Amino acid sequence: MEGVLIALALVIAYLLGSIPSAYFIGRLKKGTDIREVGSRNMGAMNVFYSVGFWWGALVLAMDAGKGAAAVAVADAFGVPEIVQFLAAGAVVLGHGFPVFLRFSGGKGGATCIGILFFVMPWGIPIYLGIFGLTLLLTRYPTFSYSLPLLAFPFIGWLMYDRWELAVFSTVLLMIPLIRYIPRLKEMRGKAENWGHVFRRKSLEDRF
Repeated sequence: MEGVLIALALVIAYLLGSIPSAYFIGRLKKGTDIREVGSRNMGAMNVFYSVGFWWGALVLAMDAGKGAAAVAVADAFGVPEIVQFLAAGAVVLGHGFPVFLRFSGGKGGATCIGILFFVMPWGIPIYLGIFGLTLLLTRYPTFSYSLPLLAFPFIGWLMYDRWELAVFSTVLLMIPLIRYIPRLKEMRGKAENWGHVFRRKSLEDRF
């Protein structure tokens, strides 16, 4: 029976991740494939810029929500913690390679936020503080919401006193980081220098 619950938890996590929130909003509001406009990423920030602020906020909430939901479902099934961690990886992979869109999805940053908020809620005020300060200094929303995620391995280690959470969050964050490298190279090619890539002239400044 436990084997069935483990398999079910992982399948549900992947299917939750595959729900293409940004794609649906792009189609409904603009009649376009969000993967073909702006940064071509199926994520909240591309919806912010290409569709509108509140629609981007909705996608952010939905993508974070499915990350938290995947771990919550696994937890409700009573499976071992390692399976809950695997479910977290499955939901992020589902977002990046959704079965409903021929495995062409987003990076998974917002989904990671939902997972880490659920697993380590003590880290939420730390995340929000770093996010606010970084946004004030750089005026670069994507970098500002990504940078605070790097605090979670330390939160797991120092605040929760659990090396397992430190390792889990580090491995989890590697998924969107690796997928974002091509985008970083693209932005560097369009900017004058790396400084301009990470410190924007305004919130609307985008490559």
